[in-house]
Amino acid sequence: MPKMKDVPKIERPRERMEKYGPEKLKDEELLAILLRTGLKGTNVVTLSKKILRTFQEKGIGEATVAELKTIKGLGAAKACEVVACFELGKRLLKDKRTALLLSPKDVWDRMEDIRGSKKEHFVVFFLDSRSREIRRETVSIGTLDESLVHPREVFESAIRHNAAVIIVAHNHPSGDPTPSRADHAVTRRLRDAGDLLGIPLLRHVVVTKSSWDEIHIDRLPE
Repeated sequence: MPKMKDVPKIERPRERMEKYGPEKLKDEELLAILLRTGLKGTNVVTLSKKILRTFQEKGIGEATVAELKTIKGLGAAKACEVVACFELGKRLLKDKRTALLLSPKDVWDRMEDIRGSKKEHFVVFFLDSRSREIRRETVSIGTLDESLVHPREVFESAIRHNAAVIIVAHNHPSGDPTPSRADHAVTRRLRDAGDLLGIPLLRHVVVTKSSWDEIHIDRLPE
């Protein structure tokens, strides 16, 4: 079994990643980069293949530190590094799945922590040009009116976060998502400010614990 130092540089995982990118590497090569070293008589790529075969049914991404440590050549440090890598990947993937805000239902889903609150929370979602969420901020807590939600605070943050568009949402503790006159007034004010600044207000969603309603930006009552 050739040692990794005896393998031509162009065939080593780290050098291959640097030249071709991670998408060109096999699973065992990616794992080998994490592990860095193999065992006496077993290079790191071969060790990586063995580990992947061992957890083929369960999936290496679901392995625990204790389970990885049962593999000869994997101590606590390497096992922790592998588990940490997969956990980070899961979290980033979860964030990516929730990043797109394309419908009122998407907004309702993202308001899970607030929609059942006994106080009104006015929230702004700052989005990029592909409707991906950059950041979410709570602008005010309390009964919604124009004095609590000022365009200055909303759009200062939008500029700071380089937002292309914004979505706003707030909850109705009453359980009725029907927009009020104050809701329409705040929406109109934010729409006009956004049009002026070139950061459009895409939608305003009113949520409750079990439902939602949308204030249509282009059909606001006078």
